[in-house]
Amino acid sequence: QGQLVESGGGLVQPGGSLRLSCAASGFTLDYYTVSWFRQVPGKEREAISCISSSTGPIYYTDSVKGRFTISRDNVKNTMYLQMNSLKPEDTAVYYCATDGDYSRCSSLVASQDYWGQGTQVTVSS
Repeated sequence: QGQLVESGGGLVQPGGSLRLSCAASGFTLDYYTVSWFRQVPGKEREAISCISSSTGPIYYTDSVKGRFTISRDNVKNTMYLQMNSLKPEDTAVYYCATDGDYSRCSSLVASQDYWGQGTQVTVSS
C-alpha cells in the first residue's frame, strides 16, 4: 500500500520561506504526476502546483507563480514545494498528492491516487 508523508510546515513571518517535503513509500514516484494542493477552512481543496513527469510540464496557479517552486527527486522518491515571499493569504493546510496518469496535470481532487496527511502552514507576524 502506497503512502505519502509530509514534513516542513510551520509558522513563518510574511516574506519568509518554507520548504515542504513529501516522501513516498510503497510505490515509485517515477511514473506518477506529483501535485501540491492547499485548503483553508470552509473552502474547497485547491490545486496549486503540479509536475507531470521528470521532464514534463509544470503548472502553477496564478496566486503562487514566481514565488513557489515544485520539484521532485526520483532517486529519493520525494517531492518538494519551495515557498518564498510568503503572504498571510498562503496560510492553509498543504497536501501532496500523486496521479497515476503521468501524462497530465489534473487539478481535480478525484484524479489523485495517494494523498499526504497534510501539513499546516501559517504566515503571520
